Amino acid sequence: MMFPYLDPTIVLLIPAVLFSLWAQFKVKGAFSRYSEVRASSGVTADQVSRELLDRFGLGNVRVERIQGHLTDHYDPRSKVLRLSDAVAGNSSIAAIGVAAHEVGHAIQDKEGYAFLRFRNSIVPAVNIGSTMSMPLFFIGLIMGSAPLLNIGILLFCGVLVFHLVTLPVEFDASARALKLLSETGLLKGSEVGGAKAVLDAAALTYVAALVMTVLQLIRLLALRGMRRD
Repeated sequence: MMFPYLDPTIVLLIPAVLFSLWAQFKVKGAFSRYSEVRASSGVTADQVSRELLDRFGLGNVRVERIQGHLTDHYDPRSKVLRLSDAVAGNSSIAAIGVAAHEVGHAIQDKEGYAFLRFRNSIVPAVNIGSTMSMPLFFIGLIMGSAPLLNIGILLFCGVLVFHLVTLPVEFDASARALKLLSETGLLKGSEVGGAKAVLDAAALTYVAALVMTVLQLIRLLALRGMRRD
């Protein structure tokens, strides 16, 4: 009998783990570097958020501060844009880039951006799938139950779909942010390049999450095949 903690397929995840660590290193490095560079306009990240939101008729979206480091996000349900301690009130290129990215999500929400709408609609199902898929799969593996194995894999496929859809959502939000910062003059010249470096590094974390999910799915399929053998 094969048990999860003895299976050799765990090595399939090593490239994804290394990629994830590298992506985190890139994000921390880029954010740290451009956190030391102040925008010549002198505006802070929360001021940028408010100005850009108002420019697009999103006065109903509140800008709030949230604890943590790079925990910034836009909540489409509450219509709240939350900026982390490292970003809110900060006039660095890095902070302004992050804030503008979250404004990009708010604009996507207003315009009904298809990928964002789809991602938001599958979140409840994906949350269930991400919680239940692995326990069901490994219970099925231990018990030799093909139906449980298949259910676990099917639920995990929902997680893969979520990460696939996340990529265009995040890339589009960053593209919107950089365009707005340039057009409004909130960042000038090479400052936009600095913001792009930060957002590009952040995008790597979403790519890393997708790679991890793909390799994990391959691992589950391999385990199922080995069980049948």
